[in-house]
Amino acid sequence: MRKRNDGRAMQAFITLIVMAASGVLLAGCTSFLRPQEKRAVAQLQPTLGNQARGTVTFIERSDGVQVTYNLTGLPPSSDHALQVHERGDCNAADGSSAGAVFSPGADRLRSGARVEGDLGNIHADSTGVAAGFVVAPDVSLDGVRSVLQRSVLLHHDATDPYAYPQHGAGPAIACGLIRTQ
Repeated sequence: MRKRNDGRAMQAFITLIVMAASGVLLAGCTSFLRPQEKRAVAQLQPTLGNQARGTVTFIERSDGVQVTYNLTGLPPSSDHALQVHERGDCNAADGSSAGAVFSPGADRLRSGARVEGDLGNIHADSTGVAAGFVVAPDVSLDGVRSVLQRSVLLHHDATDPYAYPQHGAGPAIACGLIRTQ
């Protein structure tokens, strides 16, 4: 009789071990089963004659793409346009190889329409550092509105979002390719 009870106790113990191990394994798998956040990054390098450089990170969120920037070497207490451009090409010394501001929608043809690639204006503090984030609701990290494999440029001047066509941001002072992280 004693052997039968010992067998049941051993079977219960083994079942408990297997269940605990399964729970640990499944808990580890939840990180694989969760939706992965889409991320991209651009390392901005200065264009000819400039010193601006830094990192711009793109993270897709439910309300758009969060664009986080950390830039140095800007003129103190200055405003600049941060824009995504059509081509992922920063080979030209002045950044012109990046092409026009990214604008996949037909809205670019309407007077006063905001161009999707215009991420907004940023401000450098008295030491020439600009750090912060903006949310870009009109772009994404996949599909037609994807900014991946394009360029992000930091322009010398700020933009006027109501001007048409949206030009006048001045020359590029830094350029970087947007790549998945």
